[in-house]
Amino acid sequence: MAATSNTLRGGTVLPVDAARWAMWTFVLVNVVIIEALFLSAGSGKNSVLTVAKFFGLHAALLMLFQLLLVARLPWLDRRIGMDRLTVWHRWVGFTLLWTVLTHATLVVLGYATLDDTSMAKTFVALSGVPASLLGMLAAAVIVVIAVISTRALRRRLQYEVWHGLHLLLYVALGLAFVHQLQETTTFTSSAFATAYWWILWLFAFGALLTGRLAVPLWRNAYHQFRVTAVVPESDQVVSVYVTGRHLDKLPARAGQFCIWRFPGHNHWWPANPFSLSAAPDGRGLRLTAKAVGSASAGLRDVPVGSRAFVEGPYGAFTSLHRTRPGALLIAGGVGITPVRAMLEEQGSGDVVVLYRVRSEADAVLLNEVRHLVALRGGRLHLLTGRTAEGGTPPFAPDSLHRLVPDVTERDVYVCGPPAMTTAVLSALRDLRVPARQVHAERFGLA
Repeated sequence: MAATSNTLRGGTVLPVDAARWAMWTFVLVNVVIIEALFLSAGSGKNSVLTVAKFFGLHAALLMLFQLLLVARLPWLDRRIGMDRLTVWHRWVGFTLLWTVLTHATLVVLGYATLDDTSMAKTFVALSGVPASLLGMLAAAVIVVIAVISTRALRRRLQYEVWHGLHLLLYVALGLAFVHQLQETTTFTSSAFATAYWWILWLFAFGALLTGRLAVPLWRNAYHQFRVTAVVPESDQVVSVYVTGRHLDKLPARAGQFCIWRFPGHNHWWPANPFSLSAAPDGRGLRLTAKAVGSASAGLRDVPVGSRAFVEGPYGAFTSLHRTRPGALLIAGGVGITPVRAMLEEQGSGDVVVLYRVRSEADAVLLNEVRHLVALRGGRLHLLTGRTAEGGTPPFAPDSLHRLVPDVTERDVYVCGPPAMTTAVLSALRDLRVPARQVHAERFGLA
């Protein structure tokens, strides 16, 4: 069994709270600096352009914050989780959209008022100014990305298509950066302003390039990941075993996931997030996936000995956040994979596992889970059947309390399909389980 120990944090600041406070402190400090720069730079050519500058400065800050949210910084990711950071990225993105549109509209209105002409003529005239044209192009790209990110369109696009178009955000950021450089009132209003903006932009781009490019490339060159075995677990489920060099130095924990590519089998761009289905032991990694798409369905055909490109590990679904001696692990379907890995961790306290599947035949890795629960002296409840068949839903508050009477005294880890996760979290709130004891992870990257 893996030798990772669980550290209980009953009376201390939780890692997720520390990370959130650090993020909010970072945001508030920079907002204060932006406000000070705005006030010290003086007013614009008229009141409308002054307000436009106000929104422009905050749009720049929102862009930089967007970069940090998707930079996959290990310290943030392990404490907050990529799923929550992605949700925040989405909402900040729509806030950025309206801030940029407000800034652009006020700029056109301000110059139209100044020149006593129509906004249409002013827009055409501004498009002939390089600095303004760059800003317009950046705004246009942001609008396109926001449109394809609406739920209605997002569901209709394949992930690879959506992700490729979403990468245009980096083009928008480059255009916005040059636009801000040429708008000298924001970059050169003072020596402090120039130093501040350069440091902030370099920090954001540096964090992004480090987290998304440099670290994954270095880790794969260092560890040399290769497929050692492909084992069908059922008709629709397969486990892939991966080994490499110096895996004892890979900072992976049970409960985390990686983003996997198999370049010798697929093209380089298809990538999927799969949880580690066994606790990292310094010798190898294992993923277990259900065939729900072309990439996951093709895993059983990955050649043994082929290279694997692994990004990560990522995720906050780990024992780092334990606060209580006892744990309740709730999994639905293939969501059992991170739970099964966590069961391998050595730790104190008793454990209860609720495993929700349609039928026992659909229970992935069931024998392994039973064995690990028995080693821990815990309890396993296999919850089968269809919810629509009548009776009390398995994750209704009364059902949960009946299965685990001391649920409020345990840390609760939840991983499964979105509908199941939502139902469990609602029941836990009704049962008044403290929020600091609830840890959930939702599938997907976006």
